[in-house]
Amino acid sequence: MSDNLLELAGVHTHIGAYHILHGVDLVVPRGQLTMLLGRNGAGKTTTLRTIMGLWRASQGRIAFAGRDITQAATPQIARLGIAYVPETMGIFADLTVKENMVLAARGARNALGIDSTRLQWIFSLFPAVEKFWNHPAGKLSGGQKQMLAVARAIVEPRELLIVDEPSKGLAPAIINNMIDAFAQLKASGVTILLVEQNINFAKRLGDTVAVMDNGVVVHSGPMQALADDEELQHSLLGLAL
Repeated sequence: MSDNLLELAGVHTHIGAYHILHGVDLVVPRGQLTMLLGRNGAGKTTTLRTIMGLWRASQGRIAFAGRDITQAATPQIARLGIAYVPETMGIFADLTVKENMVLAARGARNALGIDSTRLQWIFSLFPAVEKFWNHPAGKLSGGQKQMLAVARAIVEPRELLIVDEPSKGLAPAIINNMIDAFAQLKASGVTILLVEQNINFAKRLGDTVAVMDNGVVVHSGPMQALADDEELQHSLLGLAL
């Protein structure tokens, strides 16, 4: 079995007349947390959406656990054990927190159908999910919605969790809570791919890192090596960690 759970090789993506990804090569090692960094417009979100089949790769190959998923439909990809939390979070605002969770637990007809041990574990990661269980999701704060979005993604066991900018717009205390939750998720054996702009978030969590620019990966390697090399940070990101 490959040490890489997810592999992208020479992936191109066109959206209408626009050529967004220009041959992305990316590996996500099994059991690790991989950070996907880059300036705005570098192609990070397009990469995630292409992995999930929401946008179709026009060239190249995407493999998950050794299986070619390049042309697979999004529901099929999800059923393989991949969960995706978009930047918009995708919360059903008019439904309660409980109803959002039940919808994500495909085998459950109601809240009693959710695995109780797993649900208690999720509550320990995100106490706000339990606290606001019967509240409309649209009434939650931004940080609470993000917690619900991630909780919903892991309500069933997943091999790979893909999250787009989980700390965006959140207060520092909420970001620290989110960092702790992702660390526990990784410790539980979940492989994670994160797009992130918060450099402290990336530095504290990342095992490996890939940096994108102009629709290609221009650097990949250990996160610590990038965190320790200020000159490399400036050249790749235009800033220092």
